[in-house]
Amino acid sequence: MKLIKITAIWCSACLIMNKRWHNIQDKFNIETISYDLDMNEEEVEKYNVGDTLPVFLFLKEEKEIGRLIGEHTEEEIISYMKGIGINEKTN
Repeated sequence: MKLIKITAIWCSACLIMNKRWHNIQDKFNIETISYDLDMNEEEVEKYNVGDTLPVFLFLKEEKEIGRLIGEHTEEEIISYMKGIGINEKTN
């Protein structure tokens, strides 16, 4: 399982979502790759990202299974992930 985060330095919602992801990422067994929209234009172009940031792309076996766009609460992120079959780690 992989998360591709597409953000930008100038994007305030991106800063908020980065902090929220940082707070919950240890709950999941998911590899995270981050791209800055302005610094990684060629790479970001592959993912067909529109004008709204941030974009969180969830991939399973390199295929997109979900896309979260814009600002969301930690609870919304977790709920969305569970809804697409990404469950929290078990101890």
